[in-house]
Amino acid sequence: MTIPGPSGPMELRIIAAKDPRGLYFHIHGGGWSIGGPDQNDPLLERIADVIGLTCVSVKYRLSPENPYPCAPDDCEAAALWILREGTKQFGLNKLTIGGESAGGHLSAVTLLRLRDRHDLTPFSAALMNYGCFDMGMTPSARRWGTEKLVLNTPGIEAFRTSFLPEGTDTSDPDISPLYADLHAMPPALFSVGTRDALIDDSLFMAPRWLCAGNFAELALYPGACHGFLSVQFAQRNQAVARMVKFVDRFVGG
Repeated sequence: MTIPGPSGPMELRIIAAKDPRGLYFHIHGGGWSIGGPDQNDPLLERIADVIGLTCVSVKYRLSPENPYPCAPDDCEAAALWILREGTKQFGLNKLTIGGESAGGHLSAVTLLRLRDRHDLTPFSAALMNYGCFDMGMTPSARRWGTEKLVLNTPGIEAFRTSFLPEGTDTSDPDISPLYADLHAMPPALFSVGTRDALIDDSLFMAPRWLCAGNFAELALYPGACHGFLSVQFAQRNQAVARMVKFVDRFVGG
């Protein structure tokens, strides 16, 4: 479906659960530069079927043609539409947010913008999958090197250069949510593999989330690489099962 966006019509891709108990606002990954909502169809179909969440994934503008703040602006606008119109159209008021990689980053930024710009904290849970939360690059991202296990240090550097205008302050919380005041955030499940160049982002963000007074769980998957949720893989089944328990606890039936 199409909704109004900051720069014109903006697409949302819907994967409906048969017996939904809530709505999942999903933000896709791809280094802010590539990909789209349809790349996650197998994962979102599984979330719809197994977890019972109707998935709404936003097609945000990509860099380098549309650098920061275009993607966060689009995600913020989509979240506001879901709150004001989507809950009525879908008949669902229990909300979860999340995404993979850049989508985890944009999910955190969206939550912070809703709280700080609109005084809104509407989400009951967050599913943060191997997100990038420090655009200045955490030690694992810097030290990974050139081994291309889906993502490597040169790749991370290229993605952030594409996304961020020259001279951007990477300690700005709207750029790197790791540096934000994280009070009043929803319960969050941080999932990441031990063979992921971005592992430190989740290792650092989960305890910061917890120390700010929120609930957080950190799920580590031995041997799993970046993007493992998009692969038919035993670790993906374990991660989805963990998501089911998390959603059961905080979203309910």
